[in-house]
Amino acid sequence: MTAMSGGPGGRVAAVPGGREGPVAAVPGRRKGVVGVGSAGLDGPGAAVPVFLYHSVAVDPPSWIAPFTVSPRTFAEQLGMIADSGLRIVPLRALVAAQRGGAPLPERAAVLTFDDGFADFRATVLPLLVRWGMPATLYVTTGGPVGGAAGGPFPPGSRMLSRGQLAELDAAGVEIGGHTRTHPQLDVLRAGRLREEVAGCVRELEDVLGHPVTAFAYPHGYSSRAVRAQVRAAGWTSAAAVRDAFSSVGDDPWRIARLMVRADMGRERFREWTSGAGAPVAPFPEGVRTRGWRAYRRTRERLNVPYKALP
Repeated sequence: MTAMSGGPGGRVAAVPGGREGPVAAVPGRRKGVVGVGSAGLDGPGAAVPVFLYHSVAVDPPSWIAPFTVSPRTFAEQLGMIADSGLRIVPLRALVAAQRGGAPLPERAAVLTFDDGFADFRATVLPLLVRWGMPATLYVTTGGPVGGAAGGPFPPGSRMLSRGQLAELDAAGVEIGGHTRTHPQLDVLRAGRLREEVAGCVRELEDVLGHPVTAFAYPHGYSSRAVRAQVRAAGWTSAAAVRDAFSSVGDDPWRIARLMVRADMGRERFREWTSGAGAPVAPFPEGVRTRGWRAYRRTRERLNVPYKALP
């Protein structure tokens, strides 16, 4: 993102399940809607879809376009979630269940958004309010607002301001951290890693005036050392990607998510709402993941860094 500049803004409506609010069940759009009936969403080890979005816009910059859905598509997907019988709960409810706290309702799911695009306030929030769905917004805090030269994202990127972040927080949206400059954390040296993770929490708490606890790894990349630094900085959960369902048994320091891309078809999304079409975390880190990390680290040390997409 980032936010870090004062910004305009009228009042925004509130979503359920804010920092102090209750977990909200999401009704189906038809009275008496029947649940999906998939074994993947019920019982011990049930799949928990944690949906990952970036931008929701009609005319996104080219660099984020592959990871952007249109407002119409996003509205349709929220409707599919509701019709499937999924119950959108705050991220904190999933994390609490993973740590042995209150159990999740049946067919629980979570909505998350990365980076801090301005369209979250203008387009996403009104739809969340309409459906009564809570969400977590992970924001990158370093650099000038609006994607200006020197910021973490390309010039022209439309991002949230500090004032808008505070408004969203007051409206019940959980604001989480996504580092200062959106680097690949698992290739950084210790000092830079510490500043990216701890600096982000300081800057967000300065803006919001209260502790923030939810973190997401840029590009989904982490390692044991990265996760240890995230814990040391005071975060209490961290989201990865993994293109997999989470679960109560998942690692709260590497929460699996399902990334929604521009080219996602309706049937694929519907499959996810039924608890099918992806593995269920936890599962071990694969050989390909370790090899990919080693490749990127080698390039970083040769001063020819790999340029990752969002």
